[in-house]
Amino acid sequence: MFADKSTPPLRWSSTTPSQRFSPALGQVMPGAAVAVVVLESASGFLPSAPLVSVLTPLRLIILLGLLGLVFDGAGISAFHTRMDVFIGVVVLSALLATAVGGGTSAPLRGLLTQVTVYYLVVGLRRRHPESWHALSVLALASVSMAGAVALSQATNGTPTGFCRSGLLGDADCGPDALVRSIGTFANPNTLAAFLVMLTPIAALAATLLSERTARLSVLILAGVGYGAVLTTFSRAGYIAAAAGILVLAAARRLMPRFSRSGIRLATAAGVGGLACVGLVIAISSRAGTALGVRGQAWEAAIEVAGTHPLGVGLQRAGAVIDARAPGDVEFSHVHNLWLNWLVEAGVLGMLGITAVTVVGVVSAARLARDGSATGAACLSGLTAFMLMSLLDHPANLERIAMMFWLLLALTMAETPARWRPPAAAAPPSTPRRPAYHPRPPGRLAPGRPRKHPRSGSGPAQHPVPRKPPLARFSDFPEDGRTPSPGAELMAFMRP
Repeated sequence: MFADKSTPPLRWSSTTPSQRFSPALGQVMPGAAVAVVVLESASGFLPSAPLVSVLTPLRLIILLGLLGLVFDGAGISAFHTRMDVFIGVVVLSALLATAVGGGTSAPLRGLLTQVTVYYLVVGLRRRHPESWHALSVLALASVSMAGAVALSQATNGTPTGFCRSGLLGDADCGPDALVRSIGTFANPNTLAAFLVMLTPIAALAATLLSERTARLSVLILAGVGYGAVLTTFSRAGYIAAAAGILVLAAARRLMPRFSRSGIRLATAAGVGGLACVGLVIAISSRAGTALGVRGQAWEAAIEVAGTHPLGVGLQRAGAVIDARAPGDVEFSHVHNLWLNWLVEAGVLGMLGITAVTVVGVVSAARLARDGSATGAACLSGLTAFMLMSLLDHPANLERIAMMFWLLLALTMAETPARWRPPAAAAPPSTPRRPAYHPRPPGRLAPGRPRKHPRSGSGPAQHPVPRKPPLARFSDFPEDGRTPSPGAELMAFMRP
């Protein structure tokens, strides 16, 4: 009697091409290990106490993930990247700094764990290229988790121990101060660094859906990340987030139109900009308190590097800077990623981490130029993180450093392992026709009669030239004298 206008029942269908689920351990273990790493970096839910000796729960899970890749048939080529040499330089400098500079071996084990996560993600992406779907969903969940906690702290006025006066002024916490959100981290700057790195990756989850409402929901959840950056009141975080959004938009719209020369020019400009910033830092570090506590830290870092060329040991920069910098400010790092490596791992460590960052950004830019969505997202995240690392060192926290190496792994997994691709094999040789040699003018091809332009279709009839008859002996006088012209003419006309 009445037309049924209710919503049609839901069906178990997907907007993406379905694949047969294979519960093989070789495929499940690496993906589960990466999922635990990302969620641990966002929330820190795993205990840090070791199970046996130095084997923590996180390290055990990472080793099981690598073992799963081996069961899945991953060979050496699945883990080989063009950044291997530079990673080796970084690890070698850390070993030398730990042996010579002193300190404990715990930071070195942390670095080795981060490098292992790098190769775990590379192997997973190489063996299962479609795994970027899962990585984008994990990034979306992590960004939503940390961002929602930060927004809750801001709206409810939850004390975090960090406050601002006005918008960006430093102040002690009080009734009129603005509370700076820390989310699931212990510092607003580390929260901002985590969000600006992973929010572009989280936005990739929108490409998995074709329905508008679902895609809009994913974008809103990704936008929670950038919204939470605003609640941190981090000056470096604001600059990094704005730069990341601009780079993401440019990478998706403009970079595919760039030529190779344009990419090289932009890369040279970026490297030149970083060099100029480094020069400004070096000059400003001699200018006393012109840059506040950061200027004091940078000046002390350059002095320490001159006396300790091999470094003072990992995680010892803060204590060394405290002993040299004037004032009563306590430093936990040098407030600069590259200067911090210069102090802790020496010149070799700074060169290694500089090569790692430059190769990562350049590789992501090339992928973005080729139209890779992953390359564009990684370029945005790496650019934002580099900008924050100029004035701060959020990677001093292991959870942030883990995500930095994960971004590098996502980039290098899609980048060819060799700097120059192998030359393509020559096509099989085919017999060539003999070269064409044009005939000289006026010469006929053999077997083809000449045709006169005024004649018909038949062969042209040309008179055959007659040879002049030979003069007979009787035509000449007997005295042997040469005949006259008249006698020659008469002899020629005689039959």
